[in-house]
Amino acid sequence: MKCYDVLIFGNYTSDTIITKQGSRHVDGGGFNYGAHAAVGLGCKVAAVTRLAKTDSHVVGMLENAGIDVFPTFTPSSTQMILDYPSDNPDERILTCPQTAGSYTIEQFRNFSAKAWLINTSVREEAPVEVVEYLHTQPGLLVADTQGFVRVRGASGRLVHAEWPEKRQVLSMLDILKADIKEAESLTSERDLKKAAKILNEWGPAEIVLTHRSGILVYAGGKYYEAEFYPEKLIGRSGRGDTCIASYAAKRLTAPPEEAIIWSAAMTSLKMEADSPFLRPLADVERLIERKYR
Repeated sequence: MKCYDVLIFGNYTSDTIITKQGSRHVDGGGFNYGAHAAVGLGCKVAAVTRLAKTDSHVVGMLENAGIDVFPTFTPSSTQMILDYPSDNPDERILTCPQTAGSYTIEQFRNFSAKAWLINTSVREEAPVEVVEYLHTQPGLLVADTQGFVRVRGASGRLVHAEWPEKRQVLSMLDILKADIKEAESLTSERDLKKAAKILNEWGPAEIVLTHRSGILVYAGGKYYEAEFYPEKLIGRSGRGDTCIASYAAKRLTAPPEEAIIWSAAMTSLKMEADSPFLRPLADVERLIERKYR
């Protein structure tokens, strides 16, 4: 049995990012951004992923950061096109021409974790039976909404579709993360605080919602908020992944009002680059002292 503070899983995604400034390729995947965030906070981290052998350089990058990686090699990696048509980072068009497939219970039987983080990209990656299995294991069960509300439509375009297992899955979670668009899609509520309360009533003890300006957390009947302070906005992709991984990692040792600050600060710094969070923890501590204390 391999034991970790945080076990995060999701398919690696080969990303093409399109903005007004042009297009560029980056190594993506929520598990990738999230694993770097959790290890950056000093956690012992495992990353379980699916990808093509041609993209195995990502495994080496994660291992060099101190993360234990357990890859399943597939015929193709997940391909993702992220089109940002405006300067609003909450507005984007996602297309997924192909995926690296789904996870099975067998991929997790030899692990234990203080926090299990489901950080998938589309619904088909994490079947309900996998969620049910992880729910029976000790540790927090954390999930990013994106991997459940997104389905591949015509020509691979990702859309928010009706989620038949919504109440079943949400009832098993301890912490749920969603962005402002996903929260509205799930609850039909545009007010973030009202949406958070509705999601909480469906099961998760803590709700983490992201928007262009920062984070809202609803936990224990209280709301907590923290702003983002990036000096420049370069890496919008991976914002939510960094946010939920850093929040979940910090929640292992700190209350929600403290975890949200660490998450907001780390996510702010991540957004200054296309890459996952790769900076010293001291940079996060300095930003917290300067902006959040």
